[in-house]
Order: sequence, then structure tokens, then C-alpha cells
Amino acid sequence: MIWQAYKRVRANKGSAGMDAVSIELFHENLSKNLYKLWNRMASGSYFPPAVKEVEIPKKDGKVRKLGIPTISDRIGQNGGKNVHRAPVRKYI
Repeated sequence: MIWQAYKRVRANKGSAGMDAVSIELFHENLSKNLYKLWNRMASGSYFPPAVKEVEIPKKDGKVRKLGIPTISDRIGQNGGKNVHRAPVRKYI
């Protein structure tokens, strides 16, 4: 699940988040980074890091704020959204 999520995030070619770790830098230590993320998610001890805030200019001269998560958080979110859970049974 985490491996598939990594491949999707890498294909999107997004920029680095607050930790300044780019997808290329994340890839340099790939097995360690993916294992660390998987271990935290599997144990329930994963907490997402802070999100980098960037201002995007709009046509009317105002700005729109955009949040950029870290690479590892994007992988975690992508993997988490693809988990299908069995329906919960309610007993009466």
C-alpha cells in the first residue's frame, strides 16, 4: 500500500514541504523513509507534520493560501485514502 502510494506521489512531481525534503532527496534513502512511515502508520503513532503555506496570486490582485504537505505526509495520505475497510456490523 505504501509502495503504491509512493509511486503515485512520485509521478505527481510535487514540491517539498516544511521539511525541505524533495522527492529526489526522499528517494535517496527510500527504503528507510518508507519503512519509517509504514511503521508509524501501522503502529498508530503517525502524526502529520506541519504544512508549508504558500501564497498564490489571483487575477484580481489578491492572494490565495495553499498548503503543501511533506512528501512523507503525501504518501501517507495517499496510502490511507486507498484502504478499504470492511463495513461495521451493528448488533441489536
